[in-house]
Amino acid sequence: SNLRQKCKWRIARTQWKQMEHSFVTIWFFSRGSFILIPYYKIVSFSVRVVLQRFVKDLFYRRLLVWLCREHLDHITSVGPRPVGSRENEVQTVNYLLAQIESIREATAAGHHSISVDVQRPTGSFSIDFLGGFTSYYDKVTNIAVKLEPQGGAKHLMLANCHFDSVANSPGASDDAVSCAVMLEVLRALVNLSTPLLHGVVFLFNGAEENVLQASHGFITQHPWASQIRAFINLEAAGVGGKEVVFQTGPENPWLVQAYVHAAKHPFASVVGQEVFQSGVIPSDTDFRIYRDFGNIPGIDLAFIENGFIYHTKYDTPDRILTDSIQRAGDNIFAVLRHLAMSEKLADSSEYRHGNMVFFDLLGVFMVAYPARVGTIINYMAAMATFLYLGKKCSLPSSGGGRYARELFCATGLAVLSWFVTLLSVLIVALLVTLMGKSMFWYNHFYMSVCLYGSASVGKMIFIHTLAKNLYYGVSLADLFFDVSLLLWCCALLYLTQRGLCSAYSDVANCQLPLLPLQCFSSGSSSKYCILYLLGLALPYVHFMFLIWVVFEIFTPILGRSGTEIPPDVVLASLITLGTIFLFSYLLHFIYLAKSTKWILTGLGTIFMVMLILVSCGLFFPYSADPTAPRPKRIFVQHTTRILHRLDGTVEKRDSGLWINSFDYTGMRFVTPHVPEINDTVRTKCHEDLPFCGFPWFLPVKFLVKKNWYLPAPEVTPKSPLEFKLLSRDNTEWGTTKLSFEVKGPSHMSLYLMPHSGARLSGWSFGNGTPQFDLEGEYFIFYSHGLDAPAWNFWFEIQVNPYPSGPEGMISVAIASHYFFGEDQKTPELNRILKRFPAWAFPSSWVSTYHLYRY
Repeated sequence: SNLRQKCKWRIARTQWKQMEHSFVTIWFFSRGSFILIPYYKIVSFSVRVVLQRFVKDLFYRRLLVWLCREHLDHITSVGPRPVGSRENEVQTVNYLLAQIESIREATAAGHHSISVDVQRPTGSFSIDFLGGFTSYYDKVTNIAVKLEPQGGAKHLMLANCHFDSVANSPGASDDAVSCAVMLEVLRALVNLSTPLLHGVVFLFNGAEENVLQASHGFITQHPWASQIRAFINLEAAGVGGKEVVFQTGPENPWLVQAYVHAAKHPFASVVGQEVFQSGVIPSDTDFRIYRDFGNIPGIDLAFIENGFIYHTKYDTPDRILTDSIQRAGDNIFAVLRHLAMSEKLADSSEYRHGNMVFFDLLGVFMVAYPARVGTIINYMAAMATFLYLGKKCSLPSSGGGRYARELFCATGLAVLSWFVTLLSVLIVALLVTLMGKSMFWYNHFYMSVCLYGSASVGKMIFIHTLAKNLYYGVSLADLFFDVSLLLWCCALLYLTQRGLCSAYSDVANCQLPLLPLQCFSSGSSSKYCILYLLGLALPYVHFMFLIWVVFEIFTPILGRSGTEIPPDVVLASLITLGTIFLFSYLLHFIYLAKSTKWILTGLGTIFMVMLILVSCGLFFPYSADPTAPRPKRIFVQHTTRILHRLDGTVEKRDSGLWINSFDYTGMRFVTPHVPEINDTVRTKCHEDLPFCGFPWFLPVKFLVKKNWYLPAPEVTPKSPLEFKLLSRDNTEWGTTKLSFEVKGPSHMSLYLMPHSGARLSGWSFGNGTPQFDLEGEYFIFYSHGLDAPAWNFWFEIQVNPYPSGPEGMISVAIASHYFFGEDQKTPELNRILKRFPAWAFPSSWVSTYHLYRY
């Protein structure tokens, strides 16, 4: 009967004879009748059903992507959204609330309920990021949306994004697109026909760029936080592309298994996780807050491609491809739904047993297994390698340890060649840096591969060719295969002993090349070489993929790593290390080759031509090309500094444009366009003043030590800073307690520098224990949302029995930063900004610096 309802064709008995050749009879007893259906209509009907489902699914997914782009365009249309601005605290908040309300109204009769809470927390915490500092926030904004079954939920899953942005950037990828995706994931989850087992909290936090403040306010103060068992954090370190899982845990391998099982387009590697958590990348995310202060496990995802325009004016919606939004939406929806239906979420602590080894194979599928299983696999692979090498040592042909001695000598030669190659390439990188051509590759990355790659490959071939001619012969070529096995095996044991999950990459390098070994050992014909190369194919393809990810992340970072780290040295080291790894199993081909003269000649020619072109300045590092911009990052602050003596009188007062370059080239390329910014206005750090006597926004002075201070008229903000000492009391335990009140803009920085013989013993921030930076100074970062009261704080100073010096016990400096509104720019600032070249991105604002001594 169901079939009869779907089909509209009825054929009379009398027509059967004429149409017998083109019909199929389907008999069933229903009301004593039968139906004759043309077989071609059965086929067309089946195809039509499949196509309808496909088109419906495709249409629905594209509709969600279109809605995501609508959200993204609307959020970014208001411009930059710094904390405290109307764009962030009112316009964006109102838009998000309106969209959430429309979802709730449209699904009021469904299986789920939606609760919305706008939280504006106040708090403080200390963090060891960038050397260590303390963060204080007041009435920042969170929009928390709880999706749960109609009967309620005891356990919650958290999905987090942030809608604020840095000053002077639209923040499309960081992180408006994630919030847009989360809105549509919320819409999709609430419309599920099957109720979720657990609830999901969607947190749209409004103060992440202010050093992770809003997430801290939520996880430490919100009443829903106690029910959260795991989280997914959506971030960006680039603009578009695939979103990579670069942090998981801590421990809780079931989270990785959930991602492996549910993600439609997996892209993850434990190598990235361990690199990020090592601290070599100067960045952090809300993942740290939920992990350290909430003690809950999670997954950290981020876009990584095209990091050149991250946190710049070029981070606009049109640069985020539809495919990136589609892929992110598919993954986040699938993983959230899987976790919200998982029995393991109810008691995630029960499944907290070690870490996971996980990686994807070219983004096609994921491989994941527990770290303890990985340790067993690693040791078994190492044992198999040592058994193979031991068997060769025990052969009668080894001649009383001759093979072992030769293996040891060849290993020493291989390591020596690596060391000499790395040293030689670093010398080239230093030469390029001293010539003033640093970062020539920033806009032409493959030119760095041509220069440093040809140097590293050529040097390695030259060393082994020299060794071949002086000592080794063709008959010992296969010895270097064993050398590579031994070195990879040693690396495998070292990484495993250190407890690093990324040791998995060495297992394939130890075992897969052994598979065709028997064939290869019988001769050097092309057939055996092909089999040998096939054994290397899988580990090499995977390793090259990892190398691509490393360069995709690190190359843009070198454009914002400060003035103290020579980027060419870092990039040349990475290229050389990648060359050494990829070249390890190919060393013996040098000994099999009749001659390497033409290879060395070609590599030498490439190297010399590239070196000449670089020295001539042919490759300019920056670009204003709208299709592929490579901007130079500069901070320009129009600031006024006022320094007070111990008695309160003004000791010094000056004003100027304080300029920081966030890459190694300094102002060398800017000076021809703005001649006033040159070495005559270079300024040094004043060691006797807190944080060098300048209004640092974040404690990054150890990265940016080259500064320029161009005299300019005094700034007069319409909302000036008000700093007041409320009380000074001597406590019964021998300390001096100073209490202050500050009124000012939404962003301020407080610097404390105790003088000789004095130390801070307590304060009103964080857990009450002062957190100082690497140089013994104290940095407190402050921000507030709308309608925040005056900032009140206190600290206690412990002074030794000896009297303090003429400068008192402590220097207290307060800096104000005007990131938005009418106080953000001055006529002088606007004039100089117009003179910067198009390829420069000067992030600019007005600031003040006031110093007091007590």
